[in-house]
Amino acid sequence: MDIISGDKSGQPLFTGLYEELQKGILSGSIPDGSKLTENAVCKEYNVSRTPVREAFRQLEVDGLIRSVPNRGAFVTGLTKRDISDLFDLRILFEVQAVEWAIKRMSSEDIDRLAESLEFMEFYTLKEDVEKVLSFNSQFHSIICEGTGNRMIQRTLSIYHTYLKYSAPHKTYNEDSLKAILEEHKAIFEAFETKNAAAGRKAMEYHMEQSKLRRIANYF
Repeated sequence: MDIISGDKSGQPLFTGLYEELQKGILSGSIPDGSKLTENAVCKEYNVSRTPVREAFRQLEVDGLIRSVPNRGAFVTGLTKRDISDLFDLRILFEVQAVEWAIKRMSSEDIDRLAESLEFMEFYTLKEDVEKVLSFNSQFHSIICEGTGNRMIQRTLSIYHTYLKYSAPHKTYNEDSLKAILEEHKAIFEAFETKNAAAGRKAMEYHMEQSKLRRIANYF
């Protein structure tokens, strides 16, 4: 894989490599316990040692790899407890985000939220998991941006990334896709009625159900 030619965003080389390795670890395509060596990664991704070392350093900060002196770096991945803790933290931030967004979002932003929900419904009927998840993510991103709070946006972006890549498609069947849609409709209704309390309740329920779906089907 050529990270250099594949990067269209102008981001630092190590960032693209870091994201590729992060995705591989979270999705399980780089299995827990695997040994990562600089030479192997350099060869596979067609990069020099410098971006590899930077990517390894960031992955270790994230707790996704563990460096053992004289032995190398080993993948640690995410445990069931890690996933549970991530959801608990995400619930706190998502609930606060929806309250702020209901109070602060413009009518144009609410129109964007409605459009995202419409696409979710369309692809739910088609049972297109990939598209549903894409517009699900967009729905939450619009709410997050609507808070006008950069710190909560950054924090939730990290949680979204970890939980997105660690979720296999087997987590989602026809019934769960319909349930997810209804949960998002309840959240959107709170925006339509400008009811922050209802929004908090609907988002908390959605997040708790999301956690239950993940824990039940993934582990």
